[in-house]
Amino acid sequence: MYNLSRTLKEFFSKYHRKTIIYLSYHKRKTVLIAAALFIVVSAFYVAIWRAPSEFPRESTITIEKGSTLSDVANQLKRQSIVRSSLWLRNLAIIFNGEKGVLSGDYFFDEKESVWSVAKRITTGDFDLNLIEVVIPEGATNYEIGRILEAKSDSFNREEFMVLVAGKEGYLFPDTYLFLPNVEAKEVARELNNNFIEKIAEIDEEIRASGIPIDEIIKMASILEEEARTTETRRTISGILWERIRIGMALQVDAVFSYANGKNSFTLTTADLREDHPYNTYTNKGLPPTPISNPGLDSILATINPIESDYIFFLSDMNGNMHYSVTFKEHVRKKNIYLN
Repeated sequence: MYNLSRTLKEFFSKYHRKTIIYLSYHKRKTVLIAAALFIVVSAFYVAIWRAPSEFPRESTITIEKGSTLSDVANQLKRQSIVRSSLWLRNLAIIFNGEKGVLSGDYFFDEKESVWSVAKRITTGDFDLNLIEVVIPEGATNYEIGRILEAKSDSFNREEFMVLVAGKEGYLFPDTYLFLPNVEAKEVARELNNNFIEKIAEIDEEIRASGIPIDEIIKMASILEEEARTTETRRTISGILWERIRIGMALQVDAVFSYANGKNSFTLTTADLREDHPYNTYTNKGLPPTPISNPGLDSILATINPIESDYIFFLSDMNGNMHYSVTFKEHVRKKNIYLN
């Protein structure tokens, strides 16, 4: 008699054994593939991705301006920052297309993967604490050099003074952020470029004034020292331009601070009579160079003077401005406010 129950048991028993064998085979195959992938990934990480064992920790690497991506990749491989220049180039292209990398100084505190390095050099992640440098309006080139010298050990004031010779008035006063190891040439270039950019913004007003740029900066540097508000600067601007128009000496004291370090309250009669190019009592017209680096407000006041009947002005001990139409009135106010 046919035993259906037994037949079914034999069938399922046989099927179960085959299934176990099949699953065991595929499980071993999966494990082998996973192991092979792990070995490949590990080898890739060790050979390419991981930072070199000679990675220079706590070091600053400089990427020069104008360097190509290939140049930088080869440089960083030579300096043991990455193991593969090829992978660095490929990743840099992925991050930034064909734009290349950003020049500058990059600080590496700890070891970094090629991925991290590529990301940093394409985004300008320098990892340096920038120093804030405030250049006040009316600062001279010499004073700017002293400010930078106190902020950065790498800044060479003597070199800076050579680089900015003849550029008094053309270094724009502003707040700047520099790398801690900034050099004189970078500071000189940045301050002058900022001046050019600011002047470009008011180019139409400058052209409309009809005044040459060198005369504008000379006058603005005087206004920077003689006045403190927009209105007084514009009023004094009108007075000084009028003095030039009628052939009168400017007779401003601010130039003496630049020439001999004295101000209105320390000048002597002998100082006013001493004939030198910056003496605006013995010489008519503007001084031979600007006497400081003026801010934008003084430059705008120079080309937007307020016209008035005043010919004389003086600042009292509290900085208040007093104007006069006649010399007699001016002398009277001097006796009142300066004695």
